[in-house]
Amino acid sequence: MIELKNVSKWYGSFQVLSDCSTSIQKGEVVVVCGPSGSGKSTLIKTINALEPIQKGEIWVDGTAVHDPKTDLPKLRSRVGMVFQHFELFPHLSVTENLTIAQIKVLGRSPDDAKKRGLKMLDRVGLTAHKDKFPGQLSGGQQQRVAIARALSMDPIVMLFDEPTSALDPEMVGEVLDVMMGLAHEGMTMMCVTHEMGFAKKVSNRVIFMDVGGKILEDCSKEEFFGNPDARQPRTKDFLNKILQH
Repeated sequence: MIELKNVSKWYGSFQVLSDCSTSIQKGEVVVVCGPSGSGKSTLIKTINALEPIQKGEIWVDGTAVHDPKTDLPKLRSRVGMVFQHFELFPHLSVTENLTIAQIKVLGRSPDDAKKRGLKMLDRVGLTAHKDKFPGQLSGGQQQRVAIARALSMDPIVMLFDEPTSALDPEMVGEVLDVMMGLAHEGMTMMCVTHEMGFAKKVSNRVIFMDVGGKILEDCSKEEFFGNPDARQPRTKDFLNKILQH
């Protein structure tokens, strides 16, 4: 479903991604973790070309993201993206947030868009809030609306960029519950997160990145968490720090 081959990116002379290669199969849930500044968010944003790359190849369901001729808006309409800071339109109601892209990008009728949007809102347990504005919702509710909005577009893959890091601790669970539900339904997912409990429960694979934008580990969650001695010293150090608390 997703393939990255030797992807590299620079900001000026600073290299943020170094020869990153991995592939994600349909229905897989892959968690990307690592210290701040290791290029995790940049990596996930290259998959729908929100971040351009200077070297390498990226394929999503057979579409060449790196090819200048690729219709990026069309591609992005099929790749759901959920950001750290919700990115809802504050001046639109929840229902309008859920329907605007369906109408403008997919060309759905307002009725069809509303039907689909409200179905996804129900999916994240927020039907009662359909007429509210984002500012009237908690952070956890806003993030669940953002997930519903992405799902309304019928994506073939969902990308999550630290979806819980801006939330109060009490709200993290409600967002992770929705993500776990998606994983169990077979949605292909790539998720940058610090939530190791989520990674242990739900992921098939874990990618560990380190400073300089290198992928140090790309293995099953069982190998990653269950066999720390077989990991690279840097990974072992990271695991020791996060798992002892």
